[in-house]
Parts: sequence; C-alpha cells; structure tokens
Amino acid sequence: MTSLISASALMLCIGAPDLVLVDCRHDLTDTDAGRRAYAEGHLPGARFLHLDEHLSGPKTGLNGRHPLPDPLTLAATLGKTGIRRQTQVVAYDAHGGMYAARLWWLLRWLGHEKVSVLDGGVAAWLAAGGALETRDPDPVAVHFAPKVQAGWTVDAQTILANLADPSFVVVDARAPGRFAGEGETLDPVAGHIPGARNRFFQANLGPDGCFKPAAQLREEWLQLLADASPAESVQQCGSGVTACHNLLALEVAGLQGARLYPGSWSEWCSDPARPVARGTDAA
Repeated sequence: MTSLISASALMLCIGAPDLVLVDCRHDLTDTDAGRRAYAEGHLPGARFLHLDEHLSGPKTGLNGRHPLPDPLTLAATLGKTGIRRQTQVVAYDAHGGMYAARLWWLLRWLGHEKVSVLDGGVAAWLAAGGALETRDPDPVAVHFAPKVQAGWTVDAQTILANLADPSFVVVDARAPGRFAGEGETLDPVAGHIPGARNRFFQANLGPDGCFKPAAQLREEWLQLLADASPAESVQQCGSGVTACHNLLALEVAGLQGARLYPGSWSEWCSDPARPVARGTDAA
C-alpha cells in the first residue's frame, strides 16, 4: 500500500492477516468526542488510539500542547493493539486525515513504513458502501520494536538559530487567520514564527474531502517552497498535529525530506523571549 488508500481499495483488504485499522477521530475542543464516535460505530476490527493519551507525550507547559510521545511508550501501545513489524496499518479519522496523519508520521518516525491513511476517512468509507460496527476488538498483544529515525525533527533552538542564519524555510499548517494572529482560540499568544510561510493543511484536500491529485499537490507545494527544496523545509502548526498532514501531502506529491517541528506554535509562544510576527506576510 502507498501512504494513501481509497475506501474501495481498503474494502478488498478487510480481514487480511496482519492488517490493523486504527480509528484516530478526535476533537480539540471536546477531547472525548473521538472515543464516543468510535463506540457509536467504527470500521470493522478497528482499534482506537487517542491523540492526547496515546499519540502524545506528557505536557510540561513549555513543550507544546501535543509533544511527541516517548518512543518506547508508543511502541508498547502499538504492540498492545496488535501492531508488529509485518503489520500493514491503516489510520483514519473523520477530518480529512488531520489526526490520522499524526499516526502515519509517528509510525514512520519509529521506522514502520507499512502505514497508510484512509483517503476521505469515515465519510469516504460510508459513501463507498462500507459498514460500521460497534463490537470492540480483542487484539493479541505483540512486540513492536521501534527504530527511531534520526534527523526527522527540529527543536525550538534550531528554529531560533535559523532566524539569524536561514538554512531552511518554516511552513505553518494553521488556518490563515491564526497564522496572521487573528482569532486565536487555542494558544495564549497570537501570531507566527518570523519568516514562516503559510500552507493551511486543508488546502491539501479537494471539495470531496480527499487529497488532491499528486501532480496538483506537487505543483502547489513547489510554488510555495519556491527556492527551497522539500528537505530545506520544516513543517509546523499549532501543536505538531496538522503539520503531519502537510508532511503526508508532501509524501503523496513525491517531495520527501521535510522535517517536523513537534512543539510548533504552542511551544514557541510559551517563551516570551522568542520573537512573534503577525500579519499575512512571511515576516
């Protein structure tokens, strides 16, 4: 499987050995919404992983709203859901992949290449005639051995140093209003990292809620990056979640090598000494 799988293609795979579906539905303003939605109906055999509880680490107040989980802790969680090295994982949500992409990136960060995102999520599954079930699966625990990929992330100090001596461009996945410093509701400070460019993650999707064709994504991303290569970009957002959606879009477009700033804006703005820009320009 590639990084994206259609609902019709997934239907042909249901019940296959070593296939694990993971429900990643979530709501930033109602953190129990995903669990409720899962209980009301999920794809056949799907497990549920919670963004805050399973796909993020402990918060300190200075490391962002969704810090990366400890690799060994995440590996243990994955093993309990039945995911091992041979497992093909398909992550899905009901939000265009904004949460499923986080699991996609995390698995690849741990060295697990066999992971896809269900293009269009639950809506696409239902539209294709797929059924939901309420039965809780009883997965057999296995061992998941992580192989953390070096150089896939950057920290706040690296971002700060880059302001004075630029060697990469920062791309912010938040909505244009939040990027400009308008209507901020999730973080205590409004604005963006100086010099960042804005690519709202939803711009990766077409009107049907599925990812745009690879060629279109490639054209749009190359225009945004301009003189920078994908490997000379760092993706960020509010808390390191929707930035993974941009990383997935880059992968679909065949533009590999971008890195993630996991702490993102919520970490950056926690230190008043770090500079803040406002407005729509990358300045």
